[in-house]
Amino acid sequence: MTSRLSLYDAVAHRAADLVVREYSTSFGLATRILPSAQRGRIRDVYALVRLADEVVDGATEEVGGDVADARVRLDALEVETELAMRTGYSTNVLVHAFARTAREAGFGPELTAPFYASMRMDLDTTHHDAESFDRYVYGSAEVVGLMCLRIFLLEEPSTVREARYRELTPGARALGAAFQKINFLRDLADDALRLGRSYFVGVDPQRFTEEQKTAVLADIAQDLRVARDAIDRLPAAARPAVAVACELFAELTRRLEATPAAALLTTRVSVPTPVKLRVAGRALREHGRLPGPTSLLGRVGGRPAGAVR
Repeated sequence: MTSRLSLYDAVAHRAADLVVREYSTSFGLATRILPSAQRGRIRDVYALVRLADEVVDGATEEVGGDVADARVRLDALEVETELAMRTGYSTNVLVHAFARTAREAGFGPELTAPFYASMRMDLDTTHHDAESFDRYVYGSAEVVGLMCLRIFLLEEPSTVREARYRELTPGARALGAAFQKINFLRDLADDALRLGRSYFVGVDPQRFTEEQKTAVLADIAQDLRVARDAIDRLPAAARPAVAVACELFAELTRRLEATPAAALLTTRVSVPTPVKLRVAGRALREHGRLPGPTSLLGRVGGRPAGAVR
């Protein structure tokens, strides 16, 4: 007979899977390439990240909440996350799924506390200096890369995991940073006009210049180089999915590069689904795993094309 906790675990993991399917076709495409157990755990992480993001960027405001209300909700979510990581249970199914994965993978507040600190910055920081920008990117994105790395390393012997974690940490952090900076650039208009935020140091989004865009893209290119250099040293099962994610964001970067700086305030650049499939197929060929066209189409899930998230 299935235990009540096992049933609840399964429901929580399915809820996290649904969040990924609804919020991101590109991330869903990349994670579908992972083995089942890894895929579920990575999606557990993504689902909690999306939940926290909705608190500071989306649903709270739309139901009439203000910054103070969002802060209360975010603080409560962090408390619930820490409690669940200690006990292995939460009445919030997404927190529960995340906590079960965190306990299995061996990470805790050393990664979640910086994440929530960055989410909290979104409530009261509208412009960043170099120090706050680095701190924000670390907490909002680099630690997510480190959570994923902990999950990937579960397939390796426990005797080498810590050494491998230290070895691969720069690549995981760089990939997370690249993804976040690409999103900042792609979402320049929404961040500035709807949320009143400017992430890039010394940049006025409404006066964004080609020179500033070039500098941002050069920084992203360096992060992607560090991340790509680490892919072939990842555990074998993780390499194809990470390569696909990296190349999907690299394609988005190329499209941002081809878009005039001024147009980024009126245009949200995205990667069409047929292009995503071509990019994914090329990345999979390079890393030794190429599913058939029908299988790859199924990995997109048949949903409308969306921007890389």
